Amino acid sequence: MDQALSPVDLNDYMRNHNISGEIIFLDTPTPTVETAAKAVGSQPDSIVKSILFLIDGSPALAIACGQAHIDRRTLATLYGVGRKKVKLADPQTVLQLTGFQVGAMPPFGHHTPLPTLLDWRVLENPEVFAGGGAENALLRLAPQDLSRATKAKVIDLLIPQIDHQASSNANQV
Repeated sequence: MDQALSPVDLNDYMRNHNISGEIIFLDTPTPTVETAAKAVGSQPDSIVKSILFLIDGSPALAIACGQAHIDRRTLATLYGVGRKKVKLADPQTVLQLTGFQVGAMPPFGHHTPLPTLLDWRVLENPEVFAGGGAENALLRLAPQDLSRATKAKVIDLLIPQIDHQASSNANQV
């Protein structure tokens, strides 16, 4: 599954899965949340990032507002592992599992279906912009469509979870 995917593949995936949204092609790359927000005339909180983690070796996708810092302790608690077992996936792993480059990875349409966690704050936006499959493309869609398309578990990704019950539900994510 080393074949790289493109915005065309993402668009096909959206059409085949009846996902509303639009891929916007920009004149310049948008490597940061700030440049992406400026390029589409929105606030930084409406830019969402999709980050692939390896939790005790298994992939999990976390989606949060662009300027947010995902708390690894939250992921560790949810999956019932120590914090050191939660690692960012390296760019080669991201490309292999998703088909997309880091920085352009959309929240869905990957080579491998991924268990997905969505920070609840994303749902507060009227629309969001995510990776569109290329460094000069963004995906615009309603956060509810993002949630449905990813089948994400909606949680608070920014603060440590104290609910010890969550670890027993980790396999359902």
